[in-house]
Amino acid sequence: MAPIYETSRAGSQAVTVRPARASDLDPVLTIRNHAIEHGTALWTDTPQTRDEGAAWLGDHLGRGSAFVAEHAGTVVGFAVYGPWKAYSGFRHTVENSVYVADGRHGLGIGSALLSTLVAAARAADLHVMIAGIEASNAASVRLHERHGFEHAGTVREVGRKFGRWLDLTLMRLPLDGPDRDGFAGQRMGDTD
Repeated sequence: MAPIYETSRAGSQAVTVRPARASDLDPVLTIRNHAIEHGTALWTDTPQTRDEGAAWLGDHLGRGSAFVAEHAGTVVGFAVYGPWKAYSGFRHTVENSVYVADGRHGLGIGSALLSTLVAAARAADLHVMIAGIEASNAASVRLHERHGFEHAGTVREVGRKFGRWLDLTLMRLPLDGPDRDGFAGQRMGDTD
């Protein structure tokens, strides 16, 4: 099944989410490296080189797990999912990453990307999606809550960046089964 590619509004023009291509490397790398240099979403101090970025994006393109958001012909965000852990027992669980270009937050771009990413993971018959979020990133926590993710816990002081300890909040979303839509209980068409 093909994933759902959503369109939302950002200002006066539509934002379209589509599968990423190798030619998206430069804008994706720009957004990713800005997050590395200026934020705590990626817990590394070292910007990614073009070769490293190409290998990273290539892995996601091979899985079909990379998407970009375009606004007025410009890539303004990207989202990927990939293996949560390398061991085979975790093969049905993935972790997501959603990034929006600097100055483009609050326009619905992250939401369009995340909903597309969840739809793609469901279409790939995956079981659970995990989000690892720096605990003080309230906007990302709210975004994931709006898409049905539940808090799975917070691990204190497991990362360090910009001279301070960082806490990691884990959130999870069931992709199949009775909790698929973020709620348990009776569904339309269910009978007692």
